[in-house]
Amino acid sequence: MGVSQRLKSRFRKFVQRPGTTVDLSPFQRRLAAIEAREDALRELDDEGLTAAAQEASDFIEICAIGREAAWRALEERPFDMQLMGSMALLSGRVAEMATGEGKTLTATIAAYGHVRLGHGPVHVLTVNDYLSRRDAEWMGPVYDLLGLSVGWVTETSTPDERREAYSCDVTYISVSEAGFDYLRDQLVTDVADRVQRELATAIVDEADSILIDEARVPMVLAGSVTAEADPVHEAADLVRGLRAGKDYEVAEDGRSVAFTDSGLKKVEEQLGGVDLYADDQVEHLSAVNVALHAQALLRRDVDYIVRNGGVELIDEMRGRVAQRRRWPDGLQAAVEAKEGLTATAEGEVLDTITVQAFIALYKVVCGMTATAVHVGEQLREYFKLEVAVIPSNTGNIREDDDDRIYSAHETRDEALVEEIKIAHESGRPVLVGTLDVKASELLAKQLAAAGVPSVVLNAKNDAEEASIIAEAGALGAVTVSTQMAGRGVDIRLGGSDEATRDEVVELGGLYVIGAGRHDSRRVDDQLRGRAGRQGDPGRSVFFVSLEDELVTRHAGSSLPRSPRMDIDGVVHDPQVDYAVEHAQRVAEGVNHEIHRNTWRYSVVIEQQRVALAERRERLLTSEVAAIMLLERSPEKAKEIDEDVLSEAARSIALYHLDRLWAEHLAELNEVREGVHLRALGKLDPLDEFHRAAVPAFQKVFTEIERRTIETFEETDLSEGWQPERADIVRPSATWTYLVHDNPFGSELDRLIAAVGRRLTSTGE
Repeated sequence: MGVSQRLKSRFRKFVQRPGTTVDLSPFQRRLAAIEAREDALRELDDEGLTAAAQEASDFIEICAIGREAAWRALEERPFDMQLMGSMALLSGRVAEMATGEGKTLTATIAAYGHVRLGHGPVHVLTVNDYLSRRDAEWMGPVYDLLGLSVGWVTETSTPDERREAYSCDVTYISVSEAGFDYLRDQLVTDVADRVQRELATAIVDEADSILIDEARVPMVLAGSVTAEADPVHEAADLVRGLRAGKDYEVAEDGRSVAFTDSGLKKVEEQLGGVDLYADDQVEHLSAVNVALHAQALLRRDVDYIVRNGGVELIDEMRGRVAQRRRWPDGLQAAVEAKEGLTATAEGEVLDTITVQAFIALYKVVCGMTATAVHVGEQLREYFKLEVAVIPSNTGNIREDDDDRIYSAHETRDEALVEEIKIAHESGRPVLVGTLDVKASELLAKQLAAAGVPSVVLNAKNDAEEASIIAEAGALGAVTVSTQMAGRGVDIRLGGSDEATRDEVVELGGLYVIGAGRHDSRRVDDQLRGRAGRQGDPGRSVFFVSLEDELVTRHAGSSLPRSPRMDIDGVVHDPQVDYAVEHAQRVAEGVNHEIHRNTWRYSVVIEQQRVALAERRERLLTSEVAAIMLLERSPEKAKEIDEDVLSEAARSIALYHLDRLWAEHLAELNEVREGVHLRALGKLDPLDEFHRAAVPAFQKVFTEIERRTIETFEETDLSEGWQPERADIVRPSATWTYLVHDNPFGSELDRLIAAVGRRLTSTGE
């Protein structure tokens, strides 16, 4: 069978997969017409191609011109499968494309197409600053030939640089930076201070990571508040000497901890004999509880690292530092106190929006990733997005071994080191994925003791991620990485220069080994997918221990007491195989249930935020505030110069709207955290949340008007408008951060998770 026949055969297989992907046949039917345009386009000079690019208005012309521009600018001719991926993006779908299939160029043609179809400006949303800048600069020559401007934004970009980047046809930016700019723009008092234009089209890179894993993460704009006494450090000192099992007990799932009676008594005595549950001891009770959580449940080099005098959180899905994130509700300060560091300010929340709600503001959303089918139902539920599975340009010949399951960590680790040593001695490159920083460093020490040198990539040296991963395919390389090994960076056999490619191919290609299963099959698949790029040879296997947290937490009761195993410690028992798979499904079910629960609560908040944003836009861009004052306080309003009245009315009204929204967010947070108690009384917590949130928001609008009029009437405007005279003082400093998921969840999240575990267990 020829190459073209094999491609057609694979294509038919993908088209015919029911329920997992959109029908790809309309995209395939255009391929011949696209190819037929090549000769004519090749005859054009660069100016002629650019002129033709400005006239393109359908998928065929967009893809044909995009292919020619890519060839001229980069000497890369997009494969048919890449063009199908571009068409999927132009159709508003999520394109699943295997690792190494050229998603960056696929997105470039789609971005060009969206602009030509009138869907611009286009934002290509990435997972980090490095990819934003790299891809914008890399694809810049292609955009030049297509007659489009391209820009990029990173955390260090100035307001003027951001404004210039957003003025381009296509802007590359991390989703968090785009969200932070949106929040800042929502608080400007002059339209000229905004940096963004309309949110028209988003092409989401690593769509599963951003749209699902990051979806419920709140992006926060905070403002400075008056410093208060810090009770957390005192509490940290109190709990530091407590003993597990005697003074406190940790729940089986590892997500909650509680004082024993004797432990509580000990803490109360150290505080001078107080009753921590008395009404006047709420602050102390909260501080000691959060300090106990930090002490007993959060693990250094697993949940966080200490670097440069600060606590940096680790993203559990990626194994890297979660940039600019902090835990909520005093937990961040408690961990800092635990580590003997000065607590950083959390500030007052001025505005906030979840990643999911921010993405929903775009008129057109599409995306691409190597692993979308696993979350296809969630993409449909939360974003109304369908998945288009694009077949690979070349067949996958990677060998995927069955899991090697061991009864204990020690046995598994010995076998793991021996497996890596054998591969290394042959010269075959090995990439090992571990579950956390501590595990990566322990494995590196074990390998060193066995005479195997390795390079470690984890949250402590993530700045070098791209350069480390780029060499992971070199002859003899051993790379130990936490989970998501360099998404967006190709691992080329023989190293970045492919100098020893032939030798590595002869040895079987890159060998990927997972040291334990992750809570998500997608993360495992992403690790596995680092081998076998574009038809390269490769191999993958996972080494699992029955002592792994995933197994003990979610499938401990499913394991046989005496599983069958070989003399070398490898377990061969169908019941064990099922238990490991079951544990992963349960973990995914629990996380999905928490996501759905969080989303249900955020819906009402987002509706309120949108309504308030519309009100704010009218205040900012019209004379509605001045008209209101003329109607409600006519005598004073008529005495004031029109320009002074306009400026004063707008400033006063905007100040009180922003102030009341911050107060409303604080109130909703308290309601959200307390509503679980009502569930114990058999009341629906969501109904109870709505019952509190809706009337509270209705009061906001009337209160904005009342405070605006009151401030206006009390302010002396005889010498013009001066905000300080009206006590309108905005925060002296603002900053942005992402609220990392509370690793234990709220009380309500834990309740939902418990229900989710039961439902998933009974459903299997």
